[in-house]
Amino acid sequence: MEYHEGVTTPRTTLAERKRRLVSDELTESALQLLALKGFDAVTVDEIAASAGVSKRTFFRYFASKEDVVVQFLADMGTGIRAELAARPADEPPSVALRHAVWVPLGACADHGERALRVVRLILRTPALLARFLERQARWRDDLARELAGRLGRDAEQDLYPRLAAGMALDAFDAVLHHWSADGSTENPAELTDRAFAVIAPALDGS
Repeated sequence: MEYHEGVTTPRTTLAERKRRLVSDELTESALQLLALKGFDAVTVDEIAASAGVSKRTFFRYFASKEDVVVQFLADMGTGIRAELAARPADEPPSVALRHAVWVPLGACADHGERALRVVRLILRTPALLARFLERQARWRDDLARELAGRLGRDAEQDLYPRLAAGMALDAFDAVLHHWSADGSTENPAELTDRAFAVIAPALDGS
């Protein structure tokens, strides 16, 4: 980012904003096409055409169509950690972690059927599910470090931060699976509340 006498230049701001808008449009187009037609059936040309950009532009932002999903998952993890960091310092771990994992779950709930198709795409496509699980392992490490910092514990030596982060992400994963099951009419918020009611005693009892 460029600065001039302590002020961000308008050109830099506009350029970054434009880049983000294009990236978001490509992501949205890709996810919806992949969810509707299946991962193997969609080409990069189709994604680019749907977003109104060239194939060359697509490759400026993503290395492959799988990379779109991976970036989407990376953004999910960033949102979870950022929310945990923003929670009040005196909040019980179960409450702080529940709010943190609700960030992507709430986004899914807000987008209804469109988000449901994307979740099913990820959970039911072996290659994407593998990347999802890989990302969750990174989220666990990030959440463990963040939680350790909040509680004044050692993320490397103390078992609690990593176990707590793992429990929170297991709850997140369970909610996604229940919500996305065929024929399910369950509400993500209610599922999340129920999941954290199960693990709260362990999270807060340490």
